Amino acid sequence: MLREFKTFIAVARQGSFTAAGRALGLTQSAVSAQIQRLEDALGVRLFDRTARAAVLNGAGREVLAQAEQVVAMVERMADPAGKATAGTLRMGAIASVQQGVLVRALAAFRDEYPDVRVRVVPGVSLNLLGLVDSGEVELAVLIRPPYALPADLVWHELAREPIVLVAPAGAPRLSWRELLAALPFIRYDRASFGGRVVDGLLRRLRITVKESVELDEIDAIASLVRQGLGVALLPWSARMSARGLRVIPLPEAGAFREIGIVHRQGGPTPAAAHMARCLQKAAQAEPAPEPKAGRSAR
Repeated sequence: MLREFKTFIAVARQGSFTAAGRALGLTQSAVSAQIQRLEDALGVRLFDRTARAAVLNGAGREVLAQAEQVVAMVERMADPAGKATAGTLRMGAIASVQQGVLVRALAAFRDEYPDVRVRVVPGVSLNLLGLVDSGEVELAVLIRPPYALPADLVWHELAREPIVLVAPAGAPRLSWRELLAALPFIRYDRASFGGRVVDGLLRRLRITVKESVELDEIDAIASLVRQGLGVALLPWSARMSARGLRVIPLPEAGAFREIGIVHRQGGPTPAAAHMARCLQKAAQAEPAPEPKAGRSAR
């Protein structure tokens, strides 16, 4: 049954019997036969099939997490040193970590696991959290949700990014509260976890703003501010450029965006565990965010 589980995982990851067959070196009919045997043994249908795709249904998503655990357990038994030399690691990552922390982590990971293929699934935090919960990725780097994680998920903090006010470099020399009241407000999308932190800050401080634009990309928001279209409250990281901006720290606000790693309870595979360690080391090596461009007049 181990072979069928591996084929099932491949179909879930590749999205079709044909693509899974190419990845495994099997014909489409061989893949179909193995999935049929697995479904017969389990007594449930695992996929919603169309002419070109195979999409996991509810039962399939439940089985996938267990199948990955079974395969990982067998691989650990065959590799007692805990150092698998091949295979694929599927992980998720939000856009804001892909050009810094993730790059350094991948370089360190490849030194230790050169033959493990890493598939990075991009997405927003809410979607990535769902992928981890369903077992479709082993771990993900995302923004901590503003609610308790499911009991079977584990969180490891990587970084805390303070919420700051960013204004155009030529903005009037007003206090940050006066700037928020006077200029149009470019809002960090409230549907995102980070945007909810900003929304909670505004509510807590009882600040009313004049909204003009709402979007999820932090770099795009900063660019709009540089163009003089308004001010914004954003999480500030060491990778961001203060060029063309007045960056005003808000130490009294005490608000931040927390970024971390989430994986399922029970421990990830050895490769995933090593990736988590690489991410933690890469985050520790990154300079602490210190916004210095411009101060607020009191």
